[in-house]
Amino acid sequence: MIEVYPFASYSVAVMGLGKSGLATAEALRAAGAQVWAWDDSEARRAEAKARGFEPVDLMACAWNELTSLVLSPGIPHTHPKPHPVAALAKKHKVEIIGDIELLARCERHASYIGVTGTNGKSTTTALIGHILKKAGKRTQVGGNIGTPVLALDPIHDGIYVLEMSSYQLELTVSLTFDVAVLINISPDHLDRHGGMDGYIAAKKQIFHRQTTPRTAVVGVDDPHSLALHDELVRVGDQHVVAISAARRLDRGVYVEGGILYDAIRGPSEKVGDLEPIPTLPGQHNWQNAAAAYAACRTLGLDRQVILEAMASYPGLPHRQEMVAVAGGLTFVNDSKATNADAAAKALGCYDAIYWIAGGRAKEGGIAALAPLFGRIRRAYLIGESAEAFARTLPAAVSREISGTLEAAVKAAHRDALTDRVTGAVVLLSPAAASFDQFANFEARGDAFRALALALPGAAKPAAATQGGRA
Repeated sequence: MIEVYPFASYSVAVMGLGKSGLATAEALRAAGAQVWAWDDSEARRAEAKARGFEPVDLMACAWNELTSLVLSPGIPHTHPKPHPVAALAKKHKVEIIGDIELLARCERHASYIGVTGTNGKSTTTALIGHILKKAGKRTQVGGNIGTPVLALDPIHDGIYVLEMSSYQLELTVSLTFDVAVLINISPDHLDRHGGMDGYIAAKKQIFHRQTTPRTAVVGVDDPHSLALHDELVRVGDQHVVAISAARRLDRGVYVEGGILYDAIRGPSEKVGDLEPIPTLPGQHNWQNAAAAYAACRTLGLDRQVILEAMASYPGLPHRQEMVAVAGGLTFVNDSKATNADAAAKALGCYDAIYWIAGGRAKEGGIAALAPLFGRIRRAYLIGESAEAFARTLPAAVSREISGTLEAAVKAAHRDALTDRVTGAVVLLSPAAASFDQFANFEARGDAFRALALALPGAAKPAAATQGGRA
C-alpha cells in the first residue's frame, strides 16, 4: 500500500467506493487522514462500512472542512453533466483529483511511464511492465489496467508503469511522465468530454509539462495522433519518438511485414521478427510492441533484452484470449473489444469467424467494420444492440438474434461443427459495452470462457495464448 503521508490529519472526501475508491480510502486512513467515504450505491456503502468506514453523505456535509475530493474516474465532473457531489466541490473550491494524483504527490522520487490511447493501452502497459521486470528493473504496473495505484507496493526510486484513461488524465494534475505513450486515438467516450475535441484534449494531458530529457512516444497511424505528434515536434520541449505499424519511418520505431525496426536516433536497423510471438498477433499488436519497444529503449534497455522479453510476454485475459478448443474449433475471448475499432483488430486476425457481438452500443455501432464482414461465417447478436447490429450487417452475412451470451455460444458451436471449416473460430468480440447484461467486460469474458469450456468435448488449449493468424 502506498503511504499517502501528505494527507495525514487532513479531511479528505472519497466519492465512489469501487475497487480504486476503497483502496484510496484505506491508504488515506493508514496515513492518518480523516476519510469521508461515500457512494451512491447502498451496497457499496455497506461494503465500506464493513471495512470500518462510516459513510459520510457528501450531499449534506461541511465542505469547508475538506481539503480534497478524490473522485472515481467513472463519475462525471464536467460533461455531460457534473455529478452533484462534483458540483458541490467546485462551488466550495475543493480540489477534485484522482487516486493517481495522490500517488504522484507521495512517490516523488519514482520514475513514471504513462500509457494512453483509445485501444491497445492495456496490452502496451502490461508489455512495458513485463520487459522492465525481465530486465531487472524495480517496477510496479497499475492504473486503468486493473490494479488501483494506491494498492501497489511503494518503490520510491523504481518505475511505475501506469495505464491512463482519459478520465484519469483529467484528474491527475501534477504528475509529469518521464515517458508518455499515446498509441492511437479514435472516437470514444465523447459524451464525457463534450465531443471529439475534448476527448483529444484529455488524451493530450499525458504530455503535460514534459521537457527534455523526458520522452513522448506517439503513434502516427491515425490522423488525430499524427496531428498531436506534429504539434509536439513543432512546439514541444521533450524528445518525441514516432511509432508506426503501417508505414516505414525515417525517424522512430516501426514494424513492416512483422519485422520491428529501430530508427530512433539514426538509420533504420532491424531489431527482430514479431510474427512468431503468439501473444502479439496482428498489426494492432505490432503497434503496441513498437510503442513498448520505444518506451523501453529510451530508458536505455538493450535491443536484444527487449526483444527476448517480448517473446516471453504471456498476454492479457479478454484480449484475443484462446479459452477453449472443441473438435478442432477454437474459442477466442476478446471481451475487451468494447467498440468497433477494437473489434476490427480481432476480426482482421481470422478468416472463418463465428462472431458473437453486441451489448450496449457505442457511437457509430459496427458500420466501420464493413470491410471485414466477409470474414464472418455467421453472426450471433446479443444484448441491447442486437437488432441495430442485425440491420447494419449486409444480407450476405448470415445472422441470428441470440439475445444472450449462453444462447450465442451454443448456436455458434452447433453451426461451426456442422460447417467443419478448417481454422474456424468462435470469436467473442462484442464491439459494444457490457453494462446491459454484465457488470463489466471481465465478467462477460469470464462467462464466455465458462460457457465454452462447458461444451461437449471442450478443453483448455494446450498453451493458452492470445490471437490467431497475424
